[in-house]
Amino acid sequence: MKRYFRAIHKKLRTARQGHTSAVLTVFAMLLVSFSLTVPAAALFILTGVEETAIVLDGSVKIPENAPAMLDLSVRASAQDIPLAEGQEVVIRRGGEVINATSRKETVSKLLSRMGVHLSPLEMTAVDVSGDCVEITVDEEIVYYDRVEETDPYKTVRVANPDLTEGTEQVVQEGRSGSRVNIYEVIWSNGKQISRQLVDQLESTSVDRIVEYGTAPAGPEKASKVVKNADGSGTLYFASGKTLNFSSAKSMKATAYTTGYDGVGTITYTGTVVHEGVVAVDKKVIPLGSKVYIVTDDGTLYGVYSVEDTGVKGNKIDIFMNTYKECIQFGRRSCTVYILKG
Repeated sequence: MKRYFRAIHKKLRTARQGHTSAVLTVFAMLLVSFSLTVPAAALFILTGVEETAIVLDGSVKIPENAPAMLDLSVRASAQDIPLAEGQEVVIRRGGEVINATSRKETVSKLLSRMGVHLSPLEMTAVDVSGDCVEITVDEEIVYYDRVEETDPYKTVRVANPDLTEGTEQVVQEGRSGSRVNIYEVIWSNGKQISRQLVDQLESTSVDRIVEYGTAPAGPEKASKVVKNADGSGTLYFASGKTLNFSSAKSMKATAYTTGYDGVGTITYTGTVVHEGVVAVDKKVIPLGSKVYIVTDDGTLYGVYSVEDTGVKGNKIDIFMNTYKECIQFGRRSCTVYILKG
């Protein structure tokens, strides 16, 4: 994880070359608001303690499990950072670099001993993530806040060509989790002036996956037929759909296709012949009608358009794409409902 934090630190530091401050390599765990009357020089930011950053003030203490390069036996205020004796230190201030060795003292005392006196606008950042303590003194400090936040699950919809249009199914239930969000935090003159999301680590939430159908809906078989005294009635379907008909006829059904018995590609009404078209005796069923056909064996049913002729009497000829389908269909008894409208 540290390797990742240092990598993002390097990338973001390069993108911010115009800043004079050093970009810290770890993330903030706790931020504390300061009064405008508190000078920037009173602000200490400690980084590298369990990959966290701590903004010190009178209410925040350095953890007891701090790295060995810190010495909690040294007398220090809650706004200072104690260094272990003999610890190698690099001080960076603007373009100046100072190498020093701690004498079991606090950061404030080390800076004073090395002749580094902070102006009221300067702040101090102490990075203990490496073998050598790095102290940065600047008017602007940039670091990264690593925050674990709740991440609600998302619903993802996926097309399924095996499902009929208008239907869907849940194939995976969703579960909310958490995500680590990384924010770039900038402090200037003792105040936080910017906080921007720069990266997101992998979430533990699980997406809810819903598949929806894209397959064209096939014909629906009527589940109930209600007839009136005048021969009209209503077809009822399980989906809730209804079709009203003006009359119903018992007929013989056959099948036809192009290229056989002189059948061309254009119907009597001038349309291109296609599935869903039927041929009738126009004296029996008017051209342009819509009919619902169901064979007595229940193997064929659906709504058809009356666009063609070529049969005589109480017969109906159903167009099919291939001659093989026509042969398989043969000749069957059926009921033809002439639909209203």
